[in-house]
Amino acid sequence: MTAKILITVADPVERHHLEMLSHSFGYETQSVADGQAALAWLKSPNGAGLSLLILDLVIPDVDGMALMARLQAARARLPIIVLTTRGGTDSALAAVRAGARDFMVKPAEPARLQVAIKNALHAACLSEEVRFFDLRSTGQLAFADLICESAAMARAVQQGEKAAKSSLPILLEGETGTGKESFARALHGASPRRGRPFVAVNCAALPAALAVNQLFGGAGEKTHGRMIEAHGGTLFLDRICELPMEAQAQLLDALQQGLVFSAGGRRPHKADIRFIVAAHRDLIERVTGGFFREDLFYRLNVFPVTLPPLRARTADIGPLAERFCARFAAEQGKRIFGICAKALALLTSYDWPGNVRQLENAVFRAVLLANGSELTVADFPQIKVGDGAGGIHVEAQTPDRRPLSLQKEFIRVEIRDPNVLSLLDAQGHTRPLAELEAEAIHFALTHYRGQMSAVARKLGIGRSTLYRKMKDYDLAANLKPAAEALEDKESSRALVRV
Repeated sequence: MTAKILITVADPVERHHLEMLSHSFGYETQSVADGQAALAWLKSPNGAGLSLLILDLVIPDVDGMALMARLQAARARLPIIVLTTRGGTDSALAAVRAGARDFMVKPAEPARLQVAIKNALHAACLSEEVRFFDLRSTGQLAFADLICESAAMARAVQQGEKAAKSSLPILLEGETGTGKESFARALHGASPRRGRPFVAVNCAALPAALAVNQLFGGAGEKTHGRMIEAHGGTLFLDRICELPMEAQAQLLDALQQGLVFSAGGRRPHKADIRFIVAAHRDLIERVTGGFFREDLFYRLNVFPVTLPPLRARTADIGPLAERFCARFAAEQGKRIFGICAKALALLTSYDWPGNVRQLENAVFRAVLLANGSELTVADFPQIKVGDGAGGIHVEAQTPDRRPLSLQKEFIRVEIRDPNVLSLLDAQGHTRPLAELEAEAIHFALTHYRGQMSAVARKLGIGRSTLYRKMKDYDLAANLKPAAEALEDKESSRALVRV
């Protein structure tokens, strides 16, 4: 994503000059002539995506220092570069002491301006990344601290904000690497348990023979497990699909009774715990395969929240990559001040099958190998122009650093939704109707979690017809048991739905 800069300068000639220079560096700009207009723009919906403010301290309608204070009150972490006359250096230094990132003497020299903008944006990214990890480690992370400029992630955050207010168990679903642990920490930070213990357990890393002891405690009153550590707070069970069966039984007791039975213990421990679990596989399939308890599934599947894959969050790729770049450059002691526009366009267009974790690793590798002051396309050799991974074709021929909207050349991205039914086979011929129908029914069964009433209603057919077609297309063997189990439960149990 291209950084957006707000220029607040009274002189129209100087304002136009700064706007053209910023465009030539590859940034989007918005310019206003006075302080009131700057405040109004900052508080508008457009102001949410603002990356930097360039502010002339000589503003006709308000004192420059007072305006800067009001702007910082509206957006505390917004980086500001102040402009001053040759005789106003003292006031510029005072502005820097008050929180401005840098100052420049008018008229702004192009090279000096470009360096100032790069440094300010880089410092802001690094500051945000450091702040993110500080909040994450102290249990204070909130949804506002997550990058969610994309509509898909914003919807997940809206669901998370509702879920955080309740005490119900929350099931986080989504592909591996989508950031479920950070989302769980934001849920904890937005809940009444904020500031209390947050205990994270990777179920896949628990040895089967020791899983019960490590989770619930061993023999003896002083041998407490991770659940007792989470008393009063939140227990996050990642990769819940991999939890051994014996531990699943005790987890069910903890959910139903609020009691933790340690192995060999003389009496159970009371545990006031908020449960958040994450699944990287379809739990319905795990239940059908006999690897996950059906009754535990119903206890956990009360408030499901699905995190979108990174390919559905293209607006978030740029900000995430810039923050990763700032962190890794600082850790490695390298003077890298960001990612060029062409490389950002390439990253945004890539499919990222490994999601946020893969993007983070790609940026880390690029920082290690980079020789220049910014990351370029050459620093991402594993992402090739014209790569068709995930049904995406990229033509990256961006010639300069100007915003894409101002260039004659452009980047064309063809995105194919993985949920779209393909009408042609590999040879380019029309697929048979029976094959298309079978694929549509299979998708509906998965999408509606085997709830047969919902599947039949959404497909516009009767349940008897649905069962018959499942049998004809050999779908019943794998999906019908789970579907019938869900139907039986629907008649005897009310599930809370989002």
